[in-house]
Amino acid sequence: MDKKNLLLYFEDFKRVARGLSKGLLLEAGPVKVHKFPDGESLVTLPETLPECVIIYQSLYNPNERLIELLFSAKGARELGAKRLILVSPYMCYMRQDKAFLPGQVVSQRVIGSFLAGLFDCIITVDAHLHRTPDIQMVFTGARAINLSAKDAIIEFIKKDFKKGDILLGPDEESRQWVGEIASSTGLSYGICKKIRTGDENVTVLLPEDLDFKGKRVIIIDDIISTGHTVAQTSFLLKGAGVSLITCIVTHAIFTNRALKVLKNAGVKRIYSTNSIPHDTNAIDITPILKRALKKELLI
Repeated sequence: MDKKNLLLYFEDFKRVARGLSKGLLLEAGPVKVHKFPDGESLVTLPETLPECVIIYQSLYNPNERLIELLFSAKGARELGAKRLILVSPYMCYMRQDKAFLPGQVVSQRVIGSFLAGLFDCIITVDAHLHRTPDIQMVFTGARAINLSAKDAIIEFIKKDFKKGDILLGPDEESRQWVGEIASSTGLSYGICKKIRTGDENVTVLLPEDLDFKGKRVIIIDDIISTGHTVAQTSFLLKGAGVSLITCIVTHAIFTNRALKVLKNAGVKRIYSTNSIPHDTNAIDITPILKRALKKELLI
């Protein structure tokens, strides 16, 4: 067992983190969090720490988790950690990458600066980088690694889908990603046009060059929050006569009634990676994280 590095995890991620530590022969231990009645958190770390500490914390429902991550990182430094690595499969606040209206705070920039000030290295998966070409531009001052769940999704599709099925990206941002998955699986694909006028107001147009009648369609997205974009797409696909609608997503945030919205819209099967714990988790990204950490730790 490697005694030079320690992987710390929060309770929500115990299963994934322990699988990761076992695969790398790393010591692992919990970050204990006590909630006070007024909402404040008391964070407790192991009494002694090695020089290198990895903290596993996926940042969905982020506001509370960011505070606990701040306490953990600062506490680890005080307990002797010289190098801190954050493994955060889902990275929050990446979508607000510019001020769309005067006075808006660019959250991507703020969170990037915040986390880069705490950690020496940040590892994430499929960060939502629309207008930011390189994740290193977000986390200036720290080493930043943006992994892709693409290979894991490709292997999953190869097991369960067949020639004639169609991959569908929800918007132009997904073109390169969906195109690469299509190339590796031998499936045809199309890209929808999306016009957003609010958090839950979306207009979707199906690609005109594909015949969907009688086909099985797999909608692929990186993040699903409210589910309204995929639901709109599903309604249109049903009208086009598809035989089965499946959705595969990297980050299953699924706020409020999202899952019900998707099922009511005709999505029969929903699969996600375990970047965020959810009942739909079917695609394991632990091997992707393992390879990145192994390279980073030189083990």
